[in-house]
Amino acid sequence: MCISPKNPVLFRSALPGSLILRKPRFPANSVRFHRVAAAARETAIDLSNPEWKLKFERDFEEKFNIPHITDAFPDAEAIPSTFCLKMRSPSYINNKDRVLLKVINYSSPDSAGAVCIDPGCTWIEQWVHRAGPREKIYFRPEDVKAAIVTCGGLCPGLNDVIRHIVITLEIYGVKNIVGIPFGYRGFSDKNLPEIPLSRKVVQNIHLSGGSLLGVSRGGPTVTEIVDSMEERGINMIFVLGGNGTHAGANAIHNECLKRRMKVAVVGVPKTIDNDILHMDKTFGFDTAVEEAQRAINSAYIEAHSAYHGIGIVKLMGRSSGFIAMQASLASGQVDICLIPEVPFNLHGPDGVLKHLNYLIETKGSAVVCVAEGAGQSFLENTNAKDASGNKVLGDIGVHIQQETKKYFKEIGVSADVKYIDPTYMIRAVRANASDGILCTVLGQNAVHGAFAGYSGITVGIINNHYAYLPIPEVIAYDKSVDPNSRMWHRCLTSTGQPDFI
Repeated sequence: MCISPKNPVLFRSALPGSLILRKPRFPANSVRFHRVAAAARETAIDLSNPEWKLKFERDFEEKFNIPHITDAFPDAEAIPSTFCLKMRSPSYINNKDRVLLKVINYSSPDSAGAVCIDPGCTWIEQWVHRAGPREKIYFRPEDVKAAIVTCGGLCPGLNDVIRHIVITLEIYGVKNIVGIPFGYRGFSDKNLPEIPLSRKVVQNIHLSGGSLLGVSRGGPTVTEIVDSMEERGINMIFVLGGNGTHAGANAIHNECLKRRMKVAVVGVPKTIDNDILHMDKTFGFDTAVEEAQRAINSAYIEAHSAYHGIGIVKLMGRSSGFIAMQASLASGQVDICLIPEVPFNLHGPDGVLKHLNYLIETKGSAVVCVAEGAGQSFLENTNAKDASGNKVLGDIGVHIQQETKKYFKEIGVSADVKYIDPTYMIRAVRANASDGILCTVLGQNAVHGAFAGYSGITVGIINNHYAYLPIPEVIAYDKSVDPNSRMWHRCLTSTGQPDFI
């Protein structure tokens, strides 16, 4: 199989002033292209300026500087940390410690997945703040009322994060810890009282999936949320959710600053789709990929056991195909992987259905793995949105199933088509070991960040190190699969599929 790149297109990233050369495999009329092109217009950099590299580094440092309590309260008192482990003294993180955001030095824009700031692929170090406990803290534990809220949909690992936020808060000496029930809704609904939390309450909650606090989408206005926080005396809040939830957390942070409220607002990225910018992965993703193996294996057995059997599995991934890609790569049983980032045709000489017929003729069976956001152009656009403001997607899995049956009937070939949608089974399971560790460290570092006086931040893993990032930088747009990346090419090598365009 030969993957031929399209003509080089020059565009810029969402980072300030970063001119990027890349050979994208998405066409100029795709949604992804327009999003990148829009970012390009907003982030121009003058490469003729001999000081451009220095300017880029300064702009990056300023953009990724994380807000601190002392920005609004210069006289805020710093006290020795109360984070004390019984067996030994903790090792602290220096405030000047940094984590390298990008680790590959591309030598050419032609390298697979290359992200270059200039045509010469100049290497520029981009550093972000390292996460962890600080020697000085800006909240007295006895004065803290900490709240935890989980928003959006379910995701494996929610209980693990809640558990370790509570445990770490108690190690600092916080006695007043509450959970806000059912997302942001719990701030306004008088019928939803706070849930008192302690180590005793959360000790075993990680043994089951879901969220002890419940989840919901949407909720009251930012003003109403902050009014409720002020009324309840909450001065430390931990928000678990995706891009929309983090946008809400950032708005809460800004409203607290506006009201001169000394509050630490810290996010923990929760998106099973793994579509948060800059981070290696978000919690729940590894579990989702592992659990998806069950569905793919079932589809394979159904297809392999039937005469001209075809198994179709739809996995999560509204705008990013990471789960479908990784699950296909891990299973080794998938013949066709379809993701939102890569356009495809169903019909025609180069379409998916034609290739399915080829697979039936040569292998006798086939397995298709499709992300929920793929191929939406084939479905009716209702313009409907859910409570979080997300577009309600059509069911691409059912559409492919129906079109497959119709196609094989028209060409007079018998085909036994089975469709599996394991979405809600995957979301509800408990976190696996890998996600359990990730959730543990994210929960701990969220508390360390709050006590260190940071607010308007989120915590994530970057190049295997934990870091703090300003919320606006992780919600600028969704992280997505780069169709020119080595990982996507590895998936194509595994499935053996051609380009369906």
